[in-house]
Amino acid sequence: MNILHVTQGYWPGRGGTELVVQRVSEELVKRHDCAVTVFTTNCLNGEGFFDPSQPTLPVGWSEHHGVQIRRFPVRSQAGAWWRRVQAPFWSLRLPGHEYVRSMASGPIAPELTTALRDVRADVFAASSFPLLHMFSTAREARRRGRWPVLIGGLHPDDRWGFDRRSIYAAIRDSLYIAYSSYEADVVMARGADASRVFVVGAGVDPAPFAQADGRVARLAVGLDPDRPVVSYIGQLGGHKGVDVLIRAMREVWARQRGVQLLIAGARSGFVPVIEGLIADLPPSMRGQVRLVLDFSDEDKAGLFAATDVFTYPSGYESFGIAFVEAWAAGKPVVGCSRGAVPTIVTDGVDGLLTTWQDAGSLAEGIVSLLRDPARARAMGAAGRQKMHVRYTWPRVADRFHDVYRLAAG
Repeated sequence: MNILHVTQGYWPGRGGTELVVQRVSEELVKRHDCAVTVFTTNCLNGEGFFDPSQPTLPVGWSEHHGVQIRRFPVRSQAGAWWRRVQAPFWSLRLPGHEYVRSMASGPIAPELTTALRDVRADVFAASSFPLLHMFSTAREARRRGRWPVLIGGLHPDDRWGFDRRSIYAAIRDSLYIAYSSYEADVVMARGADASRVFVVGAGVDPAPFAQADGRVARLAVGLDPDRPVVSYIGQLGGHKGVDVLIRAMREVWARQRGVQLLIAGARSGFVPVIEGLIADLPPSMRGQVRLVLDFSDEDKAGLFAATDVFTYPSGYESFGIAFVEAWAAGKPVVGCSRGAVPTIVTDGVDGLLTTWQDAGSLAEGIVSLLRDPARARAMGAAGRQKMHVRYTWPRVADRFHDVYRLAAG
């Protein structure tokens, strides 16, 4: 099969969607002898869709691990203009407010839309909503008489971003890949045909995590190797709950001395907010925090191995791949009982679920695991077993391949 993946970003860009599309593309080339082309933008992150000062990658063709990649320029200044006008359109419910919000989401990349008409592909698959390339890819597939495959990555609790009739209309006329049963239930409740909705999950490569040395990783980032570490490792965005974690740690430090906090992720526009929150901590607490930015893929496994309790207090997840990465390192996880997370994390078995945006609840979950290391180890072991059974990249790519065969047929 000739497969076209259309996505907002791709390696070396970082993020959940970027990682899923990259690894699935590579596994399809390696395991199923597919020809995979990726159309993407030249932005390293989503902020580049509306901020011209953000770093970019070269436009044009490249190849990585057998995948052909074509990057298109984004009109970020146009994106900035649409961002400025979307709020009044939404607040006043002016005619066309949904169209304005879609343009503000971007990426505005007209060359990408034009190139879709010339590409040769058996499968047109796009990820993720609410971004503009989802709709242009779906239109092109239908123009050729094929089912588009949409990988939505929906965060349904984010009404601003995802409560749009255009999204669910596109899903109803497509084959839809959901990362979780929660996401699948949401789209079927909005009219999607259950026979065209497929739950595939996301994956991890277990080997680097099994081989990582947590003690070495702690020393490398300035952590005491003999004191417990609570971590957040993932996208540093305002919706991920890092601010709630920092507030929760004040209570953790009041109840249990010597705990260290590791926050790690790619540099983003939210990092100055995180730095400000850390700076506002009392000196005795501030000294227990390590903020690690722009670490390499090789270092990621070590950071998870350096963890005693992994936290990911986001309320807007279609899956939460960081949970699986923590399980690959054999670590217990603490998430929130909101969105897709309860369909991934089994409360009391492989992790704990706390109340979203409740720093006290999050602190209680963290402290309970720190004070009961045997229970924490058992949860980490249960998570690792779940990961091996459900969430390795070969297993996930096989499920994608099954859907793509339907689309090609």
